[in-house]
Amino acid sequence: MNRKAGFLLFLSLIILAAAPAKVMADVKYPTYTLNSYSDLVYMQPIYYPDSVYGNDLTVQDPDHPDKTLPSKLQGPKDIFIDKKDDIYIADTGNNRIIQLNSRGELARYITIPDSPLNNPEGVFVTDAGDIYVADTGNQRVIKLDANGLLVKEYGRPESRYIPESLKYDPVKLIVDKRGFLYIATNGGYQGLIQLDPDGEFQSFYGANDAKFTVMDGIKRALYSKEMYANEISKLPGSINSVTTDEEGFIYTVSGGDIEKNQLRKLNTRGDNLLTAESEFGTASDGSYGEYLISEVKKAEQKVQLIDTAVDRTGNMAVIDQQFKYISHYDSSGNLLYFWGGPASTSSNQLGLLQSPRALDFNSHGELFVLDDQMNLVQGFRLTEFGNLVSAANQLTLNGRYEESEKPWREVLRQNAGFTPAVFGLAKAAYKKGQYEEAKELFRLAGSQEGYSDSFWQIRLVWFQKNFSKLVMLFLIVTALYVGVTKWAARGKKRKSSQPLHAEKRRFLAELKHAFYLLRHPIDGFTAIRYESKASYLGAGIVLVCAIVSLIANEYMTSFSFNKIVIREIDVISIMLRFLLIWFGWVLANYLISSIYRGEGRFRDVFIGSSYCLLPFILIGLPLAILSNGMTMSEASIYGFFDKGMLLWIGLLFFWQIQSIHNYSVGETSINILLSAFTLIMIAVMVYVIGGLGGDLLSFIREIYLEVSLR
Repeated sequence: MNRKAGFLLFLSLIILAAAPAKVMADVKYPTYTLNSYSDLVYMQPIYYPDSVYGNDLTVQDPDHPDKTLPSKLQGPKDIFIDKKDDIYIADTGNNRIIQLNSRGELARYITIPDSPLNNPEGVFVTDAGDIYVADTGNQRVIKLDANGLLVKEYGRPESRYIPESLKYDPVKLIVDKRGFLYIATNGGYQGLIQLDPDGEFQSFYGANDAKFTVMDGIKRALYSKEMYANEISKLPGSINSVTTDEEGFIYTVSGGDIEKNQLRKLNTRGDNLLTAESEFGTASDGSYGEYLISEVKKAEQKVQLIDTAVDRTGNMAVIDQQFKYISHYDSSGNLLYFWGGPASTSSNQLGLLQSPRALDFNSHGELFVLDDQMNLVQGFRLTEFGNLVSAANQLTLNGRYEESEKPWREVLRQNAGFTPAVFGLAKAAYKKGQYEEAKELFRLAGSQEGYSDSFWQIRLVWFQKNFSKLVMLFLIVTALYVGVTKWAARGKKRKSSQPLHAEKRRFLAELKHAFYLLRHPIDGFTAIRYESKASYLGAGIVLVCAIVSLIANEYMTSFSFNKIVIREIDVISIMLRFLLIWFGWVLANYLISSIYRGEGRFRDVFIGSSYCLLPFILIGLPLAILSNGMTMSEASIYGFFDKGMLLWIGLLFFWQIQSIHNYSVGETSINILLSAFTLIMIAVMVYVIGGLGGDLLSFIREIYLEVSLR
């Protein structure tokens, strides 16, 4: 290398070292999503840690005006980003509000010398620049103008609708475009307190539903008023935080013992607009806040959602204090992805969290997370992949499905397991009229509704194309039926010159009796007991047919009514579970009947219990086949036959026990309850004996190995 080249290289290194380059920090946390069947899918990072704020704050030294002293955050509780991307932090431990500009530089400390703040836990800034503070320690909400001057105080409102037991400790708040305040109080189970701009109480808004179990219903029915009053009150959970979006919807998150609908999107009437069932199966149980099952160390550990934020596109993010994950959902409540993880208590790692407390988005989609244990704010920026997902999702949410197709395909190219991308492509195909492709994509996305709508369009096109042929076929079949019926009525049935074999005659008689039993169940089961109208062979054939129907039902039922992955169907497992439960019931019923004045033999119970499964063969299998020509528009018809079949089977079991054992209705009911209890006890005994047997075998094996090795 000559001198000139060496000098240029040295100069280049100096320039690069001096340049204020922004380098992406290493991502220390994983990012996940769930596919349409709730299987965990690993993703490339959506956000990467970009910056840290609040760790270099200073104040002027009162003894040395030319010097500054460190003034770190102390237990901050809230963060808010206004329309100019200025950051406001409720610095609770220091009794102040901190304002940073859009670059994260300190703009000012907001204090009120004439009426000092006391542990403020919430802050909200309107588009006009007015600052509202939940001054928790002073049990008030205050309004400041853009200059930080006190304008108004909102103390405890006076109203006969507010119970005396309400503890007025404001922790979070928002202000809508009308100037109405929505205040979340510490432990306030009544919901948000709604005040008008003058501070007059309007109503309680958006309260959670009280948890009411079956046992509570039994207690209410059986207990006297005095006894029930002594029970622990069933109160709804309190709201932890509240936020709003540009359209005026109000979002709340709740923690504690609430396991469903912890995240809610409320309209002006307080109705929750988030559907309980996800469009692609990732939040189908109405619960929010994702985590890894492997990280649950104790049974009592539950998701503790502490705050939520909404970006400019309507996507929601919630933060969980328990497992330290941030979960992102689209505007309908469908899971997009979740990421994060706990930081080490001994050291701080950029991107990881120790005690996440609040979060908010700026106008560029950057996310800011406040940690009240690390006493700082971490900024996260979308990665290239994250920007691609955000752009595609925004097009889908705006109904521009065809435009979203290209970015969604690129997302799938980079991550083939990302369900929202499949769902977006399915919507695009449906919009373009490509219903066959849309149907398969909706199946992959786990959307039964989308699958059904696509099939409805396919079926409509097919009927329109083949209507004339169907009418002609119907007329031909009708004519043939009428002709054959008349011809059969004129002729006489020929009698077979060769008599049937005795076994064949018996089998045909049993088959005929099975259909007679369906029309006259009590007489039919009585004939099994006292006239030996059935045999083990016939019962075995019915049982085998029932198992075949059960397996075929799993394979052949339309995806619109049965969301099961065919490759995951375990035929052996289905057969074993069915036979164990069925035979366990036969054994339990026979044992109870032997004690409880039953007249039936084991043979009668076995045969009768198998014949009770006939409706599953006659209705279940045809219904599974016909479901492939049905859509969810005919769900009521499908449900009628499906539930009717189960009811029919249940009634047959009831009449079978009543007839075979010669019971009254009351005795039959008692017998069924005792048989069910016995079946449970048998299952417990088998489980215990199996566990002990396994331990015994392991012990014997260890002794054998010990002896043989010596």
